[in-house]
Amino acid sequence: MGFIAWLVVGGLVGWIASLIMNTDQEQGLLLNMVVGVVGAVIGGWVLSPLLGVSTINQSSFSFASIVVSVLGAVILLGLIRMLRESRSR
Repeated sequence: MGFIAWLVVGGLVGWIASLIMNTDQEQGLLLNMVVGVVGAVIGGWVLSPLLGVSTINQSSFSFASIVVSVLGAVILLGLIRMLRESRSR
């Protein structure tokens, strides 16, 4: 996948994850892209070996790769939320 397409799909993945985690009002386009791409990396490390599906960062591009990437982004946003809550105590 080309670099521009990778950023666009990463932004879409980050936006979907932010809607799921109810953080969309806190994030802009750039942060959605970062969350999507980093979430895809996390999905690649954690979920790809378990499910046998690649992510958007890897060579193949499919509906399953988007789902794994979104799940990785949701994990990332959940970790960030846990860190923020632990610091506020």
